[in-house]
Amino acid sequence: MFFIHNFRNFYGRFERPLSSLSLIGGFVFDALTLKRVDTIFENIWVLGHLVIIGVFIILTHTRKSGAGDEKNPSKEHFWYVNILQFFFGGILSTYLVFYFRSADIFVTWPFIALLTIAFIANESLKRHYIRLSFQISLFFISIYSFAIFLVPIVLHKIGAWIFLLSGLISLVFIAFFIKILFFFIRDKFSDSRKLIIFLILGIFGLVNALYFTNLIPPIPLSLKDAGIYHTVRKTANGNYVVTYEDNGWEEYFQLYPDFREVAGMPIYAFSAIFSPKNLNITILHEWQHYDEVKKQWVTHSTISLPVVGGRDGGFRTYSVRSNLAPGKWRVNIKTEQNQTIGHLRFTILPANMAGALKTMIK
Repeated sequence: MFFIHNFRNFYGRFERPLSSLSLIGGFVFDALTLKRVDTIFENIWVLGHLVIIGVFIILTHTRKSGAGDEKNPSKEHFWYVNILQFFFGGILSTYLVFYFRSADIFVTWPFIALLTIAFIANESLKRHYIRLSFQISLFFISIYSFAIFLVPIVLHKIGAWIFLLSGLISLVFIAFFIKILFFFIRDKFSDSRKLIIFLILGIFGLVNALYFTNLIPPIPLSLKDAGIYHTVRKTANGNYVVTYEDNGWEEYFQLYPDFREVAGMPIYAFSAIFSPKNLNITILHEWQHYDEVKKQWVTHSTISLPVVGGRDGGFRTYSVRSNLAPGKWRVNIKTEQNQTIGHLRFTILPANMAGALKTMIK
């Protein structure tokens, strides 16, 4: 009891820095340990967080508390709020890791920003934890984000109807939870009913708007590897040997690194796409050239490529073009539903002969 008393007082005194430290530590832990969205461990991890969050939302509002109890470490309400905040932080950091890995940040930043705002709000707006509408909003975002990648994994399909089904399932679950909550705290819920419904429908509408404008990462797909190469060759043991020019460390700071093209020689766009087991899809390599006169991207060819799900490092495939015009180019790696998985950007420079080439095994 003495140890518990001291720990309680210590945590109450240094609650803010300890909370921030645990949140950062949890994010780093998730980034290092969470590997694939289709494994049992990862999904049990997320589901466990959701169950605990649901339980502590109910406990927070069903147990009587006085003014200031959420700041008093000797009160149960203080620990309910802190546990709730901790597990919200854990699940939102998990989503940030998964969705960031799946995203081309230049395209899907609005959805990543939505998760980031929720993550920061969880840490910064602690006083709002006593407000039921704030908790339900974060809980619905958490459920919805989980359904977006779980439903395609279970059904082995992606597309608009699968996404809409994910949203419908999320609404059913949050409605079921609210009904349970309403059974325990009828009076408190009645005061917040209109605001909660407004927030849930607002979040639902916003996420759908982001999806149908292709601003949500195409999770559970992710781009594991990609590059523009002079040659790509598949070996007898199934590996891919690629050759490229090493332009030094400066290349990593160029949005459109130089690629020296010898007339008549092919140019290869290589990509390794992770897709969950049994989720076999077709991706597109869309080759586009930037027209300096019209100031717009012009599509020169779109190549369909099969992707077989299940490989940890992503299913490897490539497309080939030759005799490309000088200037800025990009290869958009997309789903058939026009969701962007990633981009390959480069600048074509005509050359009489290729420079010294290095070899790499993929």
